[in-house]
Order: sequence, then C-alpha cells, then structure tokens
Amino acid sequence: MRIVFLGTPDFATIPLAALANDERYTLVGVVTQPDRATGRSSRLQPPPVKQQVTALQLDIPVLQPETLRDPSAVAQLAALRPDVGIVAAYGEILRKSVLTIPPLGYVNIHPSLLPRHRGPTPVAGAILAGDSATGVTLMRLDAKMDSGPILAQQRVPLRADARTPALTSELFQLGSALLLDLLARYAAGAVALTPQDDSQATYTALLRKTDGKIAWDVPAIQIERMTRAYDPWPGAWTTWQLQQIKILAANVHTDWQGDAPPGTIFDQQGRVWVATGAGALELVLVQPAGKRPLAAAEWRRGLRGHADARLGD
Repeated sequence: MRIVFLGTPDFATIPLAALANDERYTLVGVVTQPDRATGRSSRLQPPPVKQQVTALQLDIPVLQPETLRDPSAVAQLAALRPDVGIVAAYGEILRKSVLTIPPLGYVNIHPSLLPRHRGPTPVAGAILAGDSATGVTLMRLDAKMDSGPILAQQRVPLRADARTPALTSELFQLGSALLLDLLARYAAGAVALTPQDDSQATYTALLRKTDGKIAWDVPAIQIERMTRAYDPWPGAWTTWQLQQIKILAANVHTDWQGDAPPGTIFDQQGRVWVATGAGALELVLVQPAGKRPLAAAEWRRGLRGHADARLGD
C-alpha cells in the first residue's frame, strides 16, 4: 500500500514512525508545513515531521508547500501516486483537488471522540469541558472540518490531572496502533464507515494568547482546568502589579465560601489560596514573567507588605 503522510507537529511524528517501521506499508512521501523562523535568532527551523524523516533516514520526498491550494503542489502530490493518505495535524483543510488524489482517500487521526471536539484543539477542549472520557478517532476526511465518516474509535478515561502534552501523546500512540491494525482491512473494504451525528458536534478553535487570561470571577474548577488545558501555551495567566504571572499548577477547594473579592490572595494553613467566583484556588506552582517556576509559597513570601494582594488588578 502506497501511503503519503501529512502532518507537522511533534505528536504527528508518532504515527509517521509507526508507519515507517511497518513492513506492510510503503511511505512514498511526506507533506508538512514550510520551515519557520523560531526564537530570538529568527533562524528557519524545519517542522518536527521533517526532522523525523531525516532521523529515520527515509529516502522519500518531503513536500513543504505554503498551501495545498497551489496547483503545482497538487501536481507534486498526485505524482507520488498514493493509494491512501494519512493525516495527523497537518495544519490545513484539504480541498477537493487534493481529496480526490488517493483512491482510498485520507484517513485522519483525531484525538477526541468525534463528533465531540472537532477542530484544531480537541485535547484542550476535552480538559476544559471537564469530560470524564476522551479518546481517538480514525475518520475519512471530507471537505468539511472533522465531519467525515468514522472508521474506528478508542475510548479512554480522562484523568482529573490530565495535561495537554502528555494526553496528546498518549492519544496519538493509541491512534497509531489503531491505524496499523485497520489499514489493510480498510483497503480491502472490510471496514464500515459510520456517519457522524452532526447534532452532537462541538467545536474547538485555534488558541490565542488572550484565551489563557484568568477571569477570577469564574469558578475555581474552571481556572484549574485552564492550567492543564493551556499547557504549555498560552498558559493560564494573570497579572500582579501589571506584571504577568503564570499559574502552572493548582488545586481546587469547592467548599470554600468566604466573602473576599475574586482574585484576592489569602493564606490558608501555610498555603496560598485565591478567591474565585465559586470556591477557592490553591496556587501550587507559579512562574512570574522572565523568571523560573517556583513554589507559590515562595512567591508569596516575596510580596512583603501586600497582605491584601489581589490578582488581575
């Protein structure tokens, strides 16, 4: 089976490596985003998937078009003569001219239980929603976002301490194993395609820096979820004396019923708590702008003379 792989970030290297190491399948090419400038030096850096091709010593073409709307990029892709395409967070919705190239279409690995959490940030979406379970879906792409028929799903419990990076990696590991087991049966027409129930669909969006800004008048449980969902970017952050501070880890105390205004810091048995719209948030690990992460109690000791400190002011 001739496979073209489309993907870009770190976790997309997981299914790429799995396919490369399975003798049943032949990778004929990889499509990924162009090299981008990163860091203060603004030096161009290849995306992780391109780096993986080099690390695995794969003798295959790597295509990096600015967009697959470009007719020349479509022609290059067609020249690879793939039987099927595998997509893992490539970064662009595929158009009809691309979708029709492989006879078997494109199988997408999506880290949620579709139709829940369609879109580009499904893992963060599941954590923010407080879902009790999540999973991974293999679906056949169509012209709309994450709406194609489902080929397979695997469900897992969503742990109360789950954070986006580790959970994303776990789901792509599961999705890769599911993919290797399914591909041959899919090519043979032995896999049922189950339409999604669009009435049950929920959607996620690309994250922005402002998404991580904490509104202290919301419940503590929602703020704590932000610290895990927005790891590592944009982070859950607030301000103290106009300086940004990230809340890296926190605990929720739903039974606190004090009357302090939301955002007010207070000491509770040697620990640092913050009043919220419902319950209190215990700060565990914080990171002031330009400084290393440190225990919240250590940071609090540095606020001498500010017994009535209030975050977000």
